[in-house]
Order: sequence, then C-alpha cells, then structure tokens
Amino acid sequence: MNDWPDAQPEGPRRMRHVQRPQVPPQQPYQQQPRQGQQRYGQGHDQGYDQGQGHDQGYHPNFTQAQASGYDSGYSSGQVYGSPQGPGPGGPGGPGTVPPQYSPPRPGGGAGAPDWRRRIKIGSIVLAVAVVGWSVGTYAWASSQMRNEVDLAKVIERPSEGDCTTYLIVGSDSREGMTAEEKKKLHTGSAEGKRTDSMMILAACSSGNTMISLPRDSWVTIPSFVGSESGKKYAARGGSKLNAAYAMDGPELLVRTVEFNTGLRIDHYAEIGFAGFANIVDALGGVELNIEKGFKDKKSGADFQAGTQTLDGEQALAFVRTRYAFAESDLARTKNQQKFLSALANQAATPGTILNPFRLYPTLGAGLDTLIVDKDMSLYDLGKMFFAMKGISGGDGKSMNMPIAGSAPQGSLKWDMPKVKQLVEQIRNDEKVTVTSNR
Repeated sequence: MNDWPDAQPEGPRRMRHVQRPQVPPQQPYQQQPRQGQQRYGQGHDQGYDQGQGHDQGYHPNFTQAQASGYDSGYSSGQVYGSPQGPGPGGPGGPGTVPPQYSPPRPGGGAGAPDWRRRIKIGSIVLAVAVVGWSVGTYAWASSQMRNEVDLAKVIERPSEGDCTTYLIVGSDSREGMTAEEKKKLHTGSAEGKRTDSMMILAACSSGNTMISLPRDSWVTIPSFVGSESGKKYAARGGSKLNAAYAMDGPELLVRTVEFNTGLRIDHYAEIGFAGFANIVDALGGVELNIEKGFKDKKSGADFQAGTQTLDGEQALAFVRTRYAFAESDLARTKNQQKFLSALANQAATPGTILNPFRLYPTLGAGLDTLIVDKDMSLYDLGKMFFAMKGISGGDGKSMNMPIAGSAPQGSLKWDMPKVKQLVEQIRNDEKVTVTSNR
C-alpha cells in the first residue's frame, strides 16, 4: 500500500539558467511533408524531420507547442532561422537564408551583351574624338594665319560702332606665282602690289551689309605715320583710293577709308590672285548664275549666260573683268560681291567644314596667302565668312558706295550726304535703307 498521497505530476519547469526570448506567435508555415519523412509527436520541436539535417526540415515559424509557452530548456547556443547571412555550418547550413530570386534582365538571359552600356561608351568615345579633332584643326589653322597688319599704327581713328566691320581687299599680288601660273591666270608680271578690289562688310544684328569701294574713288589721303619709317606725312587731296595702298600699304588704306567715311574698321583681310584661285579649286569650283555672257581678252573671261561651276582660273577672270562693261569698275564691283557671297556660301557648309578632305585643302590654300590684322582670330575670320554667306542668303544687302558723279582723271565722286547717312545707320546697328544709284 502506497503511503504517498495522490499527487499530480508537475508540469515542466523552466530552467533558470537558460533564458530564451519570447517571440509572438505566428501562423504556422504550411508545407507538405516530404516523401519518406516522419515527424516527431507533440511536445517536440516540429522544426525537425526524422533523418534530415536541420536545414532541410526546419520551419521558420513557431509550432503550436512553442505558441503555448512550452520550452524544453534546450539551447545549442544558436538560434535557428536567423536572417543574418549563412549559418554556423557555412553556406547551406542551419540559419542560412535562401538566395533571393532575380528576374532576368530584358533583352536576353545571362551573358547577353549590355547594348545600352556599349552605345553610351561608344558615344562618349566619338564625342571625345570629334572634340579632339576640332581643337587640333583649330590650333593648326590658327598657326597658319598671317597676322601681319598692325592697325595700332593707324592714327586718329573714329570711335567704335555697334557693328563689326571688316575691310576686305583683293590685291593684284603675284607673290609665289611661277611664270606659267601668271600666264595661265592672265595676271601680267607687274611688280609690287595694288588693290584690285575693296569692300566694307558690316556684320550687324539688324542685318549684314556689303559695300564696294571703287578703286577709282576720288578721296583725300589724310596725314599719316609711315608704317615702316615712322615718319609723319602730310595730307594729300584729290587722289584715287587705291593710291593709298600703293603709298604705304594696308595701314594707310585703313586710315584713308576711316578718314573719308567716318566709320571705324575693326578687322582687315587681304588675299592675292594665287590664293583666290587656289581656294576656288580646293572647294571643287563655285556654282554661279551668270545673267549675261561676256568676254574680255585682258582678264581671259569668256562666259555664256546661265548657271555654271567656275574653277579657279575662271573665277579670277570673272572678278577682274572691267573693260567688257559700260560701267567699268562699278559693274566689276557688283560681280565681285556676287562671287564672294557664292564662295562664302559654299565654303561655310557642313559638306566643307565636316569633310577633312575638303576642309584642309581649302584652309591651306586660303591661309597661305590670306593676310589679316594682328587682332583677327580664326573665329573672327569664320564670322566674316558667315556674314558674307548671310548676304547671299538674303539676310542683308550688297551695294556700291553712293556715287554723285565723275571727278578728274576718270575717277568717281562719292555722294557724301548719302555716305554719312549710311555710316550712321551702320554705327548705330540700324537697318540700312540707303541705296546706291549705280
């Protein structure tokens, strides 16, 4: 007979030396048992499967026994299911988080080329190459410019206006030409240099204006300081405009134009016979519409009416012809304006600028013989060509200096009231309304 009183078995005690964190209950993970696996009964951790490793039978959610507060007191020192990287058994061991699924990138599976990245890199390389080529070309062309005219030597200059003004001069220089070239281009063999054509180009925001100055214009050559000697010379009235160039070159020509017009000249550009013809040939010729055919034995001109492409030899004959026209020099200046506008229109095009096989020969031909002032940059030269191109495109006007009549020695007298009005409109960047009667 048992003397012990009836007693109920004690419930499980919590071992005080092991403290496990209390985690709120969660919904049990619904998973079908794997084939060949048997689960332990109630009271045990349902996160283990018979005959399987901890990582394969473990359920990340708590069981009903855990939710009821039961704790076996057992601790291995490792909390299974920790989301912090691989478990103590290494990758795939207990506590390992399965790798996240990453969907394949659009455009192909693993190993497919990243075309966006390739296009981006290619675009950057191309841009760097274009910039490098542009900078190199600019530096080379700048080094070829002949900045020989010193406008600082010009005295008593007018005040600056709102427009940029260029004095463009075509000289009869035969510098560097062989006897055969002189014969071919009908230039003759005269020594020295004279101005064959002169024109003012005013680049304004209100519109560009090209004004031809007949070389036989009757003007006053003002007092000046010799560009080479440094001596001061007295004024000389009643002279032809081209005499100023013959006396002391570009500096005196600029001084004479400024004195007789009151318009300040910002830049000077001069080209000789050979350079002019070479530029035209480098461009592959210049297309021009000749309204009426003409011939001239002295210049070698022989043209039919109609649109045609002129080579260097023909272009030089076209701009030099004067004896075939009743208006002589005035008719020639109009042809010069027309051709220079067509030349600039063809030179300042993407087909020339972006084509190195045309750009470099054109720059080489022009820069070898083009003489400019010391302050003119390649950028200024480009602006001059684009201003001339704008005139041929209808953005501006071309005209002769207003003429009042004839003067001694077959020269031409300017219409000074119109000249003053014309100059004021240019100085103030106003639309030019003055017209030439010839």
